[in-house]
Amino acid sequence: MPAREFCGVVGVSLQGKGAAPYLFRGLRALQHRGQESAGIATTSHGTLYQRKGMGLVHEIFGQELLDSLRGAVGIGHVRYSTTGSSDIENAQPIVVKVKDEDAAIAHNGDIVNFSRIRRRLESQGIDLLGNADTESMAQMIALEYGRTRDLEAAIRRACSEIIGGYAVVFLVGNRVYAFRDPLGIRPLVFGTVEGGVAVASESVALELMGGKAVRDVAPGEVLVLEKGQLARTSLIPNNGDRAHCMFEWVYFSRPDSMMEGQPVYDVRYRIGQRLAAEAPVKADLVVPVPDSARPQALGFAEGTGVPYAEALIKNRFVERTFILPDQKRREFEVRVKLHPVPGLLRGKRIVLLDDSIVRGTTLREIVQMVRGAGATRVDVRIGCPPIRAPCYFGIDMKERKELVAHNRTAEQIAEVVGADSVHYLSIPGLVESIRLSENQLCLGCLTGRYPVEVPEERHRFQKSLAEFGA
Repeated sequence: MPAREFCGVVGVSLQGKGAAPYLFRGLRALQHRGQESAGIATTSHGTLYQRKGMGLVHEIFGQELLDSLRGAVGIGHVRYSTTGSSDIENAQPIVVKVKDEDAAIAHNGDIVNFSRIRRRLESQGIDLLGNADTESMAQMIALEYGRTRDLEAAIRRACSEIIGGYAVVFLVGNRVYAFRDPLGIRPLVFGTVEGGVAVASESVALELMGGKAVRDVAPGEVLVLEKGQLARTSLIPNNGDRAHCMFEWVYFSRPDSMMEGQPVYDVRYRIGQRLAAEAPVKADLVVPVPDSARPQALGFAEGTGVPYAEALIKNRFVERTFILPDQKRREFEVRVKLHPVPGLLRGKRIVLLDDSIVRGTTLREIVQMVRGAGATRVDVRIGCPPIRAPCYFGIDMKERKELVAHNRTAEQIAEVVGADSVHYLSIPGLVESIRLSENQLCLGCLTGRYPVEVPEERHRFQKSLAEFGA
C-alpha cells in the first residue's frame, strides 16, 4: 500500500493578482492538518513555479520565496507523514508531465485500489518515480488525457476507476482542476476571494484568504477554475451514495469551519450534550483536553450542571500529537504540550473530556498528569465511539493491534489509560449530533463496514483476529 496521508489542500484562480500570498494564508489556516511539510505551485505564461520544504508554512515561505512564485493561479498543500520516510521528496505538490506540459498535483486522502492502478500504469509502459498514490492518480489522468484530449473528461474517466477518499487540486496551464471523490469522504469547499475564486479543504482557509465559502464541492464534482472564475463543473459517475468522514466532525477539522452547511463547533457541542445524557457522572469539574475537546466539554458541562474548568493549559508551539509520525515523539510531546493549573485539580473529582481515543498512549499520559496534580478521581468521557478498525481513506489508523479499543471493553480501556471509568459516545449519539443520516457517513473505523470494497481488508482482519487468539 502507498504511504497514507492526512493533509490540507488549497487552490486559487485570480485576475490581476499574484496567487502566492493567498495560497500562503490559506495554508496557514490549514496548518493543523499537516505540520511536516508544505508546498506551493503557481503558473505564469506557461511556466510552472514550485517551492516546497520541510516544516511549518511560515518557516518555509518568507517574502523572497513567495515573490519567486509568479502567476495568478496556483495550488498549495500541507502534509504530515504516516508511513514511509519523512523527507522533501514526499512533500507536495508533485510536478508531473501531462503530455508535454508541466503540471502540479496535490491531494488529501488515500486510494485503496492503489496496487491495481499501479499495475495498470506499468503495463502501459509508464515508469513511476515513487510509491505515492498522488503520482499514480496524476499518471492515470495523463493516460486518459492521451486518449480523450479533454482533461476534464480524462479526470472523470480516471476517477471512475480510482477507489478511495480524496480531495485533489490539479494545476495545468492557467487552470486549476479541483475534484472530490464520488462518496465525498474527504472534504473540499468552494468560495470567492478578492479578484477570483478558490477551493480549500476547509471553509476557514477561504475566510483567512479574505474571502468566503460559497458551498461544499459536491461528492464527485469536478470544478474548473480559470481567469478568476468558476468556468464550469461536471460530475464523476457515481450511484448517489455519500460517505462523509465522521472523523472530520470529531477531530480533524477546525471548530470554526463549516461542513455540509453546519458549523463544526455546533456538532461538537451537541456531542457533549449527548454524552451528558448517555453517561452522567458525579464530579466537581469538567476538564477538556485542549484544544479540540473544548466544545464537547462545554456541552457536557451544560448538560450535567458540573462546572467547566480550563485546568490543562496548552503550549501553543507544540504539534498536534496524534499526527506526529513517531510514537515515542507523541508520548514525549504530551508532557511538553500540556500542563495542569496548579491547585485547580487538587482534591477534585474530574471528568476528563477528549474528542477520541486512537492508540490510548496520549490519554494515559494526560490521566497520569491529572492524578499527579492531586485529582482524587478521573472519569473519562470520549466524544467519539470506539475506534476498532483501520482507516483506508487517509487517516493514520492502519492496524487493529495499534487501536486501544480493539478487542477491549470500556472497563479494560479504563485500566489501560489509568482512569476510574471510560465511556464513549454511542454511534446513534454521534449520528444524531452530526445531523446526517448514518448511510451518509463513513463509519468504517467504528464498525469495520466500509463504504467501498477494500481489497486487503479481509486478509488484514483475519490476521488481526489470529494475533489476538480470537
